[in-house]
Amino acid sequence: QVQLVESGGGLVQPGGSLRLSCTASGFTLDYYAIGWFRQAPGKVRAGVLCVGRSDGDSYYLNSAKGRFTVSGDKANNTVYLQMNSLKSEDTAIYYCATKAQCGTYWASAAWYDYWGQGTQVTVAS
Repeated sequence: QVQLVESGGGLVQPGGSLRLSCTASGFTLDYYAIGWFRQAPGKVRAGVLCVGRSDGDSYYLNSAKGRFTVSGDKANNTVYLQMNSLKSEDTAIYYCATKAQCGTYWASAAWYDYWGQGTQVTVAS
């Protein structure tokens, strides 16, 4: 059974950091591009970044550049989203998703095949 599970969300103060995890089962995560999305209350689900398997197939929302980074743990079939210098506007439910590649449509939720259930990130003092 193909499944993605996010974890690591929580409450953090502005300027703080969080590391989200996206763990896959039923398939090998390293073979796919990983997209991270977020959905704030009353807003549509929006792409934050996508990291593909080939050089150049990576895309970042401008507000995520320099603050958010992705790393992988092949042994645990897990990808991490490290978020630094968090701001109140980063508050949202965060989702990971997979597709064969990022590409032109990386920021479109409809592009992706599999999704996790989401994890809440709240940035507040």
